[in-house]
Amino acid sequence: MVMKVYPAEFKQDAVALYLSDPGHTLEGVSADLGISRETLRNWVRAERARRSAAGENVRDAKVSEAAKTREDLEAEIAALRTELKTVRKENATLAQERDILRKATKPFRLGDELVSSRCQFIEDHRETFMVQRLCQVLEVARSSYYKWRDGREARAARECADEALAERIAVIHAESGGTYGSPRVTAELRDEYGMRISEKKVARVMRKFHIAGFRLRKRVRTAIPEPSATPVPDLFKRAFTAPNLKYMGDVTYLPVGDVEFRYPATVLDCFSRRVVGWSIASHMRTDLVADTLKMATVTRGSLAGAIFHSDHGAQYQSRQFAELCAALGVTQYMGAVGTSADNAACESFHASLKRETLKGARRWDGPGTCRRAVFRWLARYNTWRRHSANGHLSPLAYEMSHNMALAA
Repeated sequence: MVMKVYPAEFKQDAVALYLSDPGHTLEGVSADLGISRETLRNWVRAERARRSAAGENVRDAKVSEAAKTREDLEAEIAALRTELKTVRKENATLAQERDILRKATKPFRLGDELVSSRCQFIEDHRETFMVQRLCQVLEVARSSYYKWRDGREARAARECADEALAERIAVIHAESGGTYGSPRVTAELRDEYGMRISEKKVARVMRKFHIAGFRLRKRVRTAIPEPSATPVPDLFKRAFTAPNLKYMGDVTYLPVGDVEFRYPATVLDCFSRRVVGWSIASHMRTDLVADTLKMATVTRGSLAGAIFHSDHGAQYQSRQFAELCAALGVTQYMGAVGTSADNAACESFHASLKRETLKGARRWDGPGTCRRAVFRWLARYNTWRRHSANGHLSPLAYEMSHNMALAA
């Protein structure tokens, strides 16, 4: 057993033995004494340093100089060989990493949607490189890779299910004229197909297969309240509990041809967002908004006792329109100047009308095309288009469900 601590006499005898004969080597003497080569070498160096400091001019120091040089060179050569071996190993490792990253650069640089997953890359190159090395270079835990590989069948099944769902979504999306987003598509899948599905999953599949509802950038807010305006009594109170009680109306514009415009006016039931009256003309005179209110009366049978909200447009403030409201038993209500909260639903309705009929186009080709498109959209809006305020039911379906609940 090798000693941990050596007596001073033992060290002196060991050094004397080594220096006694120029033919002695550190390996041979250390092996005979049962100590390490480096330990003996350190003792010899310490003895030489002591003698040099003392000014001793010993013959054996000169005699052993050649041996000393030889031993040092052998030690340096051995160290260099070890270092060279390490460097070669590191070079081989770096070369392998370079090859792996070179192969991985092409698919990984194309963007998240086109990039193969790291685990898929490892699977594709596992015959060329060791899985352990691939995982190290791509910074993937081996357990994660094997878990991913074991789940291939489940992923394939999910992929097939996503494709089947995407086909149904594409049909619904096409029927909506390319306007439905994930909320309305989800409602359609639940009602028409009886599917128990979350909106998040529908959104994921639509995003995966590049199916998107039509939307435009939000406009800048222009309705700014007037601080000095006289307070207006709130007749709506944001309480829409039954149909045929509170209505709102507004006028918008649709560009036609090069310089023309068509002006649609509508009357919405605040309860169900149903369009009960509408008219479209080439002018914005009072007759336009009066016709919409008359149509609403025909649709509902009577508007007696109802409240009608509008903005402060000249048409709605005219004597002709006020007389019509009085004759129909309708109470007029206008919010404060610059406040659009009460009429927000109507403005949102007109925004949807423009967005889903023009679909990003700047204007209609002609008046006839414009009127037909608006007519078709309004018909589908009441009977077919799902509304978020109605729990994704169409306005007519929402009113029918309300009436059935009352009858029950």
